Amino acid sequence: MTPPSYSDISKPVNDLFGKDYPFGALKLEVKTTTANGVSFTVNGAQDLKSGAIISELKTKYADKANGLTFTESWNTANLVTAQVEASNKFAKGLKLEVSGSSALNSAKRSLVSKINYQQDNLFARVNVNALAPAVNADVTVSREGALLGAEVAYDLNSGAVTKTNSTLGYAGPDYLITLQGNNSFNLVQFAFYQRVTKSVEAGARAVYDFKNPEGGVSAELGTKYILDPTASVKAKVDNAGRLGLSFTQALRPGVKLSLAGLFDTARLQENAHKLGASMTFEA
Repeated sequence: MTPPSYSDISKPVNDLFGKDYPFGALKLEVKTTTANGVSFTVNGAQDLKSGAIISELKTKYADKANGLTFTESWNTANLVTAQVEASNKFAKGLKLEVSGSSALNSAKRSLVSKINYQQDNLFARVNVNALAPAVNADVTVSREGALLGAEVAYDLNSGAVTKTNSTLGYAGPDYLITLQGNNSFNLVQFAFYQRVTKSVEAGARAVYDFKNPEGGVSAELGTKYILDPTASVKAKVDNAGRLGLSFTQALRPGVKLSLAGLFDTARLQENAHKLGASMTFEA
């Protein structure tokens, strides 16, 4: 079985604490697909504090016969991006990707090539930014549920290693445990996730920064309860007293609404709380 990519090792935990919590914003996403397989995605979000609106239009076409995927996007920051992917075309488990972006109102540019390779018990990736220039690489290996991953970044201009991260974990049938060390283990995170029943998920994570020992350990608990096939509620709380709540409802097939709030229980009388909502349409 192929393990997850390095960035997805803790995905169940990250989804539990991050997904369906549109704090401080109103978000809208519309997805459609034409008869010939071209998909269009429009994303928009308004920050409720500043009123700023950001949006993006993305088109994607998959040539399945030749293993090619073409993606283009344009956002309100006038950033245009194009991407070409070739999956399993030259070897099984090998995906090649080239993407470029250009800001129409500035000199901001990027040209990135990526190589992904997947096999049983192995997932490796190498990304090269030709204009930065920098190299990012990561690898995940697995055996009988055990997971070991590492990530490194290298700046070609300075000749310095800019990032060294590693993760050790174990994935069972209905649970996941990870220990992650970032910045040469200066920042350590422990995370736990379990699907308790078919309708209940629970998780916890704790973070300690060795460069800021006065800050102590940051801890967070979270849970999700599936009310029925169309609705769910989530809650999370951290040791600073911040309580997050969300409710997600499928209003009809292809239409999903999420409502969320983040409340500072230590400052209930102050304007320190955040509300938000997101709506997704998919056809």
